[in-house]
Amino acid sequence: MRLQLPAAVNMIIDVLQAHGYEGFAVGGCVRDSVLNRTPDDWDITTSATPYQVKELFPKTVDTGLQHGTVTVMVHGVGYEVTTYRIDGEYEDGRHPKEVQFTSNLTEDLKRRDFTINAMAYSKDRGLIDEFGGMNDLQRKIIRCVGDPWQRFGEDALRILRAVRFAAQLGFEIEENTKKAIVELASTLSKISAERIQTETVKLLMSDRPEMWRSVYDLSITRIIMPEFDAIMETPQNTPHHMYNVGEHTLKALSLTEKDRILRLTMLLHDIGKASMRTTDANGVDHFKGHGPAGKEIAKKILRRLKFDNDTIAQVTHLIYWHDYRPAPEEKAVRRAIHKVGEDLFPLFLKVQRADNLAQSMYLREEKLARIDGVEKLYHEIMEKHQCVSLKTLAVTGRDLIAEGMKPGPQMGAVLQELLEVVLDQPEMNEKEKLLAWWKEHGTCQKAEGTL
Repeated sequence: MRLQLPAAVNMIIDVLQAHGYEGFAVGGCVRDSVLNRTPDDWDITTSATPYQVKELFPKTVDTGLQHGTVTVMVHGVGYEVTTYRIDGEYEDGRHPKEVQFTSNLTEDLKRRDFTINAMAYSKDRGLIDEFGGMNDLQRKIIRCVGDPWQRFGEDALRILRAVRFAAQLGFEIEENTKKAIVELASTLSKISAERIQTETVKLLMSDRPEMWRSVYDLSITRIIMPEFDAIMETPQNTPHHMYNVGEHTLKALSLTEKDRILRLTMLLHDIGKASMRTTDANGVDHFKGHGPAGKEIAKKILRRLKFDNDTIAQVTHLIYWHDYRPAPEEKAVRRAIHKVGEDLFPLFLKVQRADNLAQSMYLREEKLARIDGVEKLYHEIMEKHQCVSLKTLAVTGRDLIAEGMKPGPQMGAVLQELLEVVLDQPEMNEKEKLLAWWKEHGTCQKAEGTL
């Protein structure tokens, strides 16, 4: 088999070989090349020690010398070059206690996680596949190299990576590997929140975000997101739904485009339903207040997984409003844009569309027609540049000061009252009109020194 390697990768391998060392592209870049996918980056493995690598190339970065890794810079692009190694005992389920360099490629490959990531390639030696990676690629199987209990015992994050690779590649997890995942899922508690977050986002941003179901089926959510287990056990006895809350969530996930905020929102949009479920005398379930409740639960989950504040703010805001259903009327839509926010409103509409498409057929046409009407009016309002927030209100705090108002809470109340006028009557968004309206109709207290 012939693979196309970047010129810089071939050059690094050629230099290594010219000085008596072995060199191969290795891991995910080989896997992706075989699958005709574009690798995100290129890793090289070699029999040369890190210090020998540093001597061969003019510009290098000491990425992780203790683990054998040096980054070789070629025209401003970095390529990680790592010495063949044998990992020592893993005491914490995350890191080897020590690393031993070796001159044996097979020893290096057999410490890797999955067979499809344990292949090496060079143009001179071709494909090195000691553990059946090509066969597993053809069978579309995720299988550990060697004993899966040992592989997952070395680094528990591999448990979540197995599902992530299955989602990204459209593969299935081999039965023995799956069995080990279930038995060792609890060891994920040893893994940092940041690493869990990275794998979670990669899975959600794959072509199969609904593979989150496997995270649940394999007992992984029990450790990293027990709140999801709760909604997988929450029924929805209502004509509006045909799935339980968790199954509805997975269906909605499958109906969303690849957007990080959107996918996180859909994963957590109904996370509040487990705690807010009530059943009436007719046996019909209700989930009043699940949006605000879900916002608080989602905030705890996202903070626990160390997401940044901006992501948390956007996702939880969308969750809070996701069940808000404005009428397809201009005044109602302007107010909805104001509440949800101009920037998030397009995502809000996508959340509502996916949410509805993942429900039963009951009133579906009417529900989608409402969303279509709201979306149409949203675009018209934006094209007309109508004011929907204080930032485009024709009157500012400076204008009020010029009219004699002292800065303070009163000023904010006046601006909000003027915004309410404009939301109802967009043609009023002119400074002179608004100031005149306030002097005649304003209801906020006109304390001494104000208008």
